[in-house]
Amino acid sequence: MILVGELLSFAFVVIKHGIFSFNWVYFGSVSFLVQWIILSSAACLCPLRSWLGKQNGIVAGSISYGLVLLMTLIFTSAGLWLMHGQQIRDNSAIAENLIIAAIFAGVVLRYFYLQQQLQNREQVELRSRIQALQSRIRPHFLFNSMNSIASLIDIDPKAAEKMVIDLSQLFRASLNEPTIVPLEEEIKLCQQFVSIEQTRLGKRLVVDWEIDIQEIQASIPSLLLQPLIENAIYHGIQPLPNGGVVSVKIVATASEVRVGILNPSPVANHTTGKNSNGMALENIRHRLDAHFGDQATLELNQENEKFSVQLAYPVKDLT
Repeated sequence: MILVGELLSFAFVVIKHGIFSFNWVYFGSVSFLVQWIILSSAACLCPLRSWLGKQNGIVAGSISYGLVLLMTLIFTSAGLWLMHGQQIRDNSAIAENLIIAAIFAGVVLRYFYLQQQLQNREQVELRSRIQALQSRIRPHFLFNSMNSIASLIDIDPKAAEKMVIDLSQLFRASLNEPTIVPLEEEIKLCQQFVSIEQTRLGKRLVVDWEIDIQEIQASIPSLLLQPLIENAIYHGIQPLPNGGVVSVKIVATASEVRVGILNPSPVANHTTGKNSNGMALENIRHRLDAHFGDQATLELNQENEKFSVQLAYPVKDLT
């Protein structure tokens, strides 16, 4: 705003005196007046920002516009009074400054309004995009889990009850609006999912957790890790007759969160594993891009009969 004010003052002096007879003293006085008007208007508008945001657009715009004109009137009158004494004779100077302020304030406020509208639309589109991506994430294990619950009701009612609670927590998170959650909450949700799968697969599934969170308030988009672990179990463990181990390593530092998931590769073991996990990974890639842009990475690697997923994103305020 200071830079724009200086450019405005320069243009005003050039129009008044021309470029070859540029009056630096006059430029200083005009610049002084313009900066007082701009900075005072900003100082009054900033504390009112929250209140103006709750008002109708026309009301908020009119108040902002009127405040700029009021500041122009006050400082123009004060300047004339200091220069010419207590009696202000040159009313035309006040009218001239008010007209100039009215034109430029209208242009600037209109620009800010359009910029805010564009930002609001981008935020709405981003939320809609994230919601559409998350709405596709529906665990494949629903019917298997329900069958497992039905079989456990007579054999082990407590295990069946725990499985129902874990399943309800998972689907509550899946059906909620896309939100930003603490990393610890997402890890707990993943552990509940693993508990359900361990009830269904028994000793065939072993999950090795390695979690290192260095006392920071790391956040993560909801249901970002669960589909990765689900893929590891569904495509890596379930097709193997003897099962296997899924290794989950999560490290959170003050600047970055890194996640590594390692599971057996059914393709490498020549089993009939399903190789259709591309949609979930692509959804996660799009969600990372929506939240972090090119600052986040998602790398896939397959070697030595193992399939690994490496995820990293910066720690920052996502709200």
